[in-house]
Amino acid sequence: MKLLIFVTEDAHADATVDALVEQGLRVTRLATTGGFLRRGNTTLLVGIEDNQVERTLGIVKQAAPGTLSLTMDLERYERL
Repeated sequence: MKLLIFVTEDAHADATVDALVEQGLRVTRLATTGGFLRRGNTTLLVGIEDNQVERTLGIVKQAAPGTLSLTMDLERYERL
């Protein structure tokens, strides 16, 4: 399992979340601030299976070009 973290401009966040949800992916959305000019950003967290990484990256790349993407391996995932 992978955790994809996307940091995108606020202006692209709605379209990105909509595109991911339309494809059946679950998304957690966080309002974040950072960078030199302290502009508002949105951080999206998406937990997916390993074989969905490329497809998910493609969805985000199309919806929000220039988005920062981080991919992390999840050793353990459980709902408590």
